[in-house]
Amino acid sequence: MAVSCSHSSILLPPSTSSVGFNRFPRLQTLRFKSRNVYQKARISTVSASSSRSLEALIFDCDGVILESENLHRQAYNDAFAHFDVRCPPSSSESLNWSLEFYDKFQNLVGGGKPKMRWYFRENGWPTSTLFESPPESDDDRAKLIDSLQDWKTERYKEIIMSGSVEARPGVIRLMDEARAAGKKLAVCSAATKSSVILCLENLIQIERFQGLDCFLAGDDVKEKKPDPSIYITAAEKLGVSVNDCLVIEDSVIGLQAATKAGMSCVITYTSSTSDQDFKEAISVYPDLTNVSLKDLETLLQTIVTAA
Repeated sequence: MAVSCSHSSILLPPSTSSVGFNRFPRLQTLRFKSRNVYQKARISTVSASSSRSLEALIFDCDGVILESENLHRQAYNDAFAHFDVRCPPSSSESLNWSLEFYDKFQNLVGGGKPKMRWYFRENGWPTSTLFESPPESDDDRAKLIDSLQDWKTERYKEIIMSGSVEARPGVIRLMDEARAAGKKLAVCSAATKSSVILCLENLIQIERFQGLDCFLAGDDVKEKKPDPSIYITAAEKLGVSVNDCLVIEDSVIGLQAATKAGMSCVITYTSSTSDQDFKEAISVYPDLTNVSLKDLETLLQTIVTAA
């Protein structure tokens, strides 16, 4: 298993062709608890049988360092426009996924190709410049999906490298505070390694990326989040007890991975995760603007005091 350690906006106008959720009963069933319940720091249910001190700060990437979902949505819509994807085929305009739709959709179906396959199954396979008639065979449908995904991936890279995308508020400052205080720093992302490297080199700069004590991507572990493997592996590579690691995540899936590993976790939510159930987090924030390293150290001490 390959592990890397100690090494290293453009907004689209609203589309009149966006499809509403009244057509997707499965999407309508999504219900999350209000984020207002979790605005104040909460004591974690993670076991505190031994003392905890902040020795390592571990960041997720997508959603934490980078609010990436709208950028992915933009890249999909650009691909649909480039290939003039009409779904349904009778539509007068290229397919365009609205922000409201995508916020819910990306929490229902994971992965780019599965997203498109699901959508086309629900709405009918589209016409495009690749196929004048909707593809009918499995091979042609796979070719359509592969072509759209390949183009979308390259477009996403262009957006990230454009210089118009910045790290989420407070991220770089908090990284620098941790480094200055002698804490270990890691990034653990379920995304592919090439995608995470691209984001980190462009958003936190190459020097910070190469200065990480540990960097793990989805390629480095057999199981993806919410499986805790990536965080357990990070603690081993860092040489730090899981009790002394603090994870920053943006979603309940990442939160589950961290707590299953025995680590404490804080949440910095995004528009697409704000209503998820974060009761296992020790604190929940809209972003890291007003969060200091001292604040995080105090949170871990609070867990021990409350145990």
